[in-house]
Amino acid sequence: MESGFKGGRSRALIVLEDGASFPGWTFAGEGEVAGEVVFTTSMVGYQETLTDPSYRGQILLFTYPLIGNYGVIPGDDESATVQAAAVLVREYTSYPSNWASERSLADLLNESGVMGIEGIDTRALTRHLRDKGAMRGVVSTVEHNVSVLREKANTHPTMIGLDLASTSTQLTEPTLLPAFGEELCTVVALDYGVKGSIYKELRSRGASVLATPGSASAEEILAQGADGVFLSNGPGDPAALESAVSTLRGVLGETPVFGICLGHQLLGLALGCETYKMPFGHHGANHPVRNLTTGRIEITSQNHGFSVREETMPEGVELTHRNLYDGTVEGLGSKSLNAWSVQYHPESSPGPRDSGYLFDGFVESVSGSVEVK
Repeated sequence: MESGFKGGRSRALIVLEDGASFPGWTFAGEGEVAGEVVFTTSMVGYQETLTDPSYRGQILLFTYPLIGNYGVIPGDDESATVQAAAVLVREYTSYPSNWASERSLADLLNESGVMGIEGIDTRALTRHLRDKGAMRGVVSTVEHNVSVLREKANTHPTMIGLDLASTSTQLTEPTLLPAFGEELCTVVALDYGVKGSIYKELRSRGASVLATPGSASAEEILAQGADGVFLSNGPGDPAALESAVSTLRGVLGETPVFGICLGHQLLGLALGCETYKMPFGHHGANHPVRNLTTGRIEITSQNHGFSVREETMPEGVELTHRNLYDGTVEGLGSKSLNAWSVQYHPESSPGPRDSGYLFDGFVESVSGSVEVK
């Protein structure tokens, strides 16, 4: 099996902050890196997952046992580089089977300077994280002393209070992305670490997107005269983005607002809710969510470690979607302020496709053709 870096494979060790350790060997890169260790249950879409800015700074564990088998396909990246700090898999394959693949996963990781580790007992590590919660860890090919690596893991910053959104995008000024076909509306999209496929979903429905840095002020946003405002996904603790929350409070009531993932959490904070760190979050493409308005159940794609605390939702803020695994808040709305959001990813890249109606509703609403329910 191909090593992924010159000179053969290196022994690797991952040590968590509680001292649990798991050995493996490299298939890409070498060195040492720390981060929060989380697991994803997605069976496909490793390329989209690894390039999702919401995973910035995290060590990502795949529960599906075989990763790399269809290679890397041009155009399927969600951002310009791999965002995860390191990748942990049970077995890596270097022989891509997809006709459209132009390089291997190891090539992608090496180009991004990200370690890939295989041979991990992913089932044991997943169970440990599920039982104990997501925690900090260190992956190293240069140090194999468990005590030393545990100490390093415990000195790494926790995700609570960590602002990663401000460094997750290279966007420095508003950039217009025209609608595909006839333009029905214009939308200011605040980029906190957006997935590229989200803009494709909006543009394919007739929305011209003015991609704007998440640091923009309320005055700058409203001065664009757009039909609505979209709040993107992104990494880190939403409560650390006090400036973004203050900005949203200046926008609410002035124009329709729709948010997903981090954007959902920021909207919740702007509406007066509180957020909290979940034990191990939701990461994967198989999470059932009930739409409380229609009663329908959607199978959703998710990637988040924080959630809106339901009991802090003030009067006038309505719970619209609920997670059927743990009952957490998956959607909220304020009819009086014409604002709504969902915690999950309705663009669902690479799938499932149950939730595309949310983009339909947003574009139709801001273009004036329907009223969002």
